[in-house]
Amino acid sequence: MKANCWFGKHDVRLCEVPEPQLLSPRDAIVRVTLTSICGSDLHLYDGHVPSMQEGDVLGHEFMGEVVSVGSAVENLRPGDRVVVPFAISCGRCFYCRRELWSLCDNSNPGYSHMLGGYAGGQAEMVRVPFADAGPLKIPAGLRDEQVLFLSDVLPTGYMAAENCQIQQGDVVAVWGCGPVGQFAIRSARLLRAERVIAIDREPARLSMAAAAGADVIDFSAEHVTERLTEMTGGRGPDACIDCVGLEAYGRSPDALYDRARTTLMLATDRPTALRQAVKACRKGGVVSIAGVYGGFVDKLPLGAAFAKGLTFKMGQTHVQRYLRPLLKRIEDGTIDPTFVITHRVPLEFAPEAFDMFKHKRDGCVKIVLTP
Repeated sequence: MKANCWFGKHDVRLCEVPEPQLLSPRDAIVRVTLTSICGSDLHLYDGHVPSMQEGDVLGHEFMGEVVSVGSAVENLRPGDRVVVPFAISCGRCFYCRRELWSLCDNSNPGYSHMLGGYAGGQAEMVRVPFADAGPLKIPAGLRDEQVLFLSDVLPTGYMAAENCQIQQGDVVAVWGCGPVGQFAIRSARLLRAERVIAIDREPARLSMAAAAGADVIDFSAEHVTERLTEMTGGRGPDACIDCVGLEAYGRSPDALYDRARTTLMLATDRPTALRQAVKACRKGGVVSIAGVYGGFVDKLPLGAAFAKGLTFKMGQTHVQRYLRPLLKRIEDGTIDPTFVITHRVPLEFAPEAFDMFKHKRDGCVKIVLTP
């Protein structure tokens, strides 16, 4: 079968790989009907995540049709259409029973061989571990594109907003208007934020955020912290969401410092957005971190966070907790996740799509791949 495979920094290739097999009674084999490229995939593409191996199959956002199931999988049968959460979780351990799915003791999230090394979903077929605990059956009447993002970016954006403990009337600032940021913006509005301020530099992303009712700041043209102070009457946002993570951009001295240190392999992360969020957030506010961080964050203003009494909420998304509530919102028309799709291409063009997504060419915000 065909799959998109990693061979090194900025080197992904469409390859012929063996078809997956059932390895456990709790496995399922799924024929992929749609998959996509996530911002987290770029951390692998850019070489920021250790322990990748040549030939690893990429991708953790996918859905498809069940082909076969192991003997212990009683909730699925061949022919079922399913969305598969990116967080591989056993459903039975201490953490899964408390709906802390991404902290599962028995699986690891599968993000490189350091954390599981499972073959990904940018392929024609995929093995799904713990299939009796993860995949969500999709009812008839919903198109694949409407539900694909339940696999990751929609729950991730929603959890990022939920972590803000939003009260009616709150102002929420969102750093990064990629797919997760777009869903965080809309989720914050659903959760009764009075105002959302979106921060990015890409015109297509800022336009999409503005279409959702957000005020926008172009960080390439404005000083973010000063502008947020002005926009909030000197107090700062009630909550700040970092949807950027370890590959933040910027022109400030600290951003240039970050880039130099990561280029020289003296640091693992570029936390420009996180620093700005801490500095901008009002006293007693919340900083929600949805963007991925990979190692040790340098020069984080923890003293300012302590003095302000900030609350930090972060972590990989507990996708399974949100699947059914968000599916219901899709069914009743409250959410239409398809707005974020800007490009649709066959799987065979995945290497070119990665390059486009990384450099945000042609107004690219989200790419869907069809095997």
